[in-house]
Amino acid sequence: MKRIVILAAVLFLSVALFAQTEGETKKGKTLPRVEIKTLDGKVFNTADIQNDGKPVIISLWATWCKPCIAELMAIADVYEDWVEETGVKLYAISVDDAKTAARVAPFVNGRAWEYEVLLDQNWDFKRAMAVADIPFLCILDGNGEIVWQHTSYAPGSEEEVFEIVKKLVEEAKGK
Repeated sequence: MKRIVILAAVLFLSVALFAQTEGETKKGKTLPRVEIKTLDGKVFNTADIQNDGKPVIISLWATWCKPCIAELMAIADVYEDWVEETGVKLYAISVDDAKTAARVAPFVNGRAWEYEVLLDQNWDFKRAMAVADIPFLCILDGNGEIVWQHTSYAPGSEEEVFEIVKKLVEEAKGK
């Protein structure tokens, strides 16, 4: 009986992790409306995340998460070119809690990231998005619909992200 319970638990966790791992999502899913903060402490509603009909990348990250930082640094190296070619905009939403949130602004400034950086100290947005693990990255099309998402980071996966963004821009031109 104990083995069955353990197997069931492992199966449940595997399914939950697989469901969040990577790939296309159902078209039509939009961001939840959650109030988070800007780096200067102002309230920001996630419903206001938009980019004038162009794609948006949202990254949930933390200062203590090495894969998160690796992903954002890899994107930072090519972000200017991405913006120039596609007009994409990246929102980096930190899930650092109250104890580490004060580190976010100096951390970002020290790396000269050109992203919109927001704070989700209470994990309200993270919970509303049903995100279990970071780094988490999703892509919104020009209509604000989530079209792709993944967790974790492997060097080079930013290339796949950019290919998806370029495809969205091409599809929008064809409409």
